[in-house]
Amino acid sequence: MIRALYSAATGMNAQETNIDVISNNLANVNTTGFKKSRAEFQDLIYQYVQEPGSPSSQTTTKPSGVQVGLGVKTAAVQKIFTQGDLTTTGNQLDMAIEGDGFFQVTRPDGTFVYTRAGSFQLDQNGQIVTPDGFVVAPGLAVPLDALGISIAQDGTVSVKQPNNVNPVQIGQLTAVRFANNGGLRAVGQSFYEETLASGPPVTGIFSQNGFGRINQGFLESSNVSVVEQVVNMITAQRAYEASSKGITTADEMLSQAINLKR
Repeated sequence: MIRALYSAATGMNAQETNIDVISNNLANVNTTGFKKSRAEFQDLIYQYVQEPGSPSSQTTTKPSGVQVGLGVKTAAVQKIFTQGDLTTTGNQLDMAIEGDGFFQVTRPDGTFVYTRAGSFQLDQNGQIVTPDGFVVAPGLAVPLDALGISIAQDGTVSVKQPNNVNPVQIGQLTAVRFANNGGLRAVGQSFYEETLASGPPVTGIFSQNGFGRINQGFLESSNVSVVEQVVNMITAQRAYEASSKGITTADEMLSQAINLKR
């Protein structure tokens, strides 16, 4: 019964983590480029009261034995990088990646982070930056006299200038992808950092060699399904209640055992 108390407690802790993950998903349902997370669980070690295959007589063995589990643990909280819906905005600096890949962003300290949120703007120097003012690699500067900006599916940025009929190319946005997107470290502000689990960043050209293509005037919505998350929340809540019921039942059994002498 003491074992039951601790096993049920691990179940409550696991479902508490599950609710935390689901709540964060729902909180970011309208966050551009957000990728939902999923909590994954594993059973804990087992106590073998009788080993499977132990002899039951001189000629026979037990086919299953007695194995008592000790609960559950959170094995991982994984980011799911499925494609979010593309919504049109008409803003010439809004970009959505359709397919695999990230935009590379340079932080003030010179380190790189990566994002799928393509709601970019221009700073005081005409550079394409994130809403926080971080420069989007490779650091393209739009001329101050530009009348319009055109971004091709391969990330080529062109501008239209006065007295010039033909668009002028000013550079190309850097495309980055990873062997394991799920291994990236989410650091907030819709940014991800490279880790050993993600593998090193591989740079390339959008719309080529497996990289996604850029859609100008669109943003990628969160891939969170409200209905799915609400169903998951109800399931987690019921599992939490069931684990708490296990603690209550084990406590009642202990109380009855203690009071046997009465």
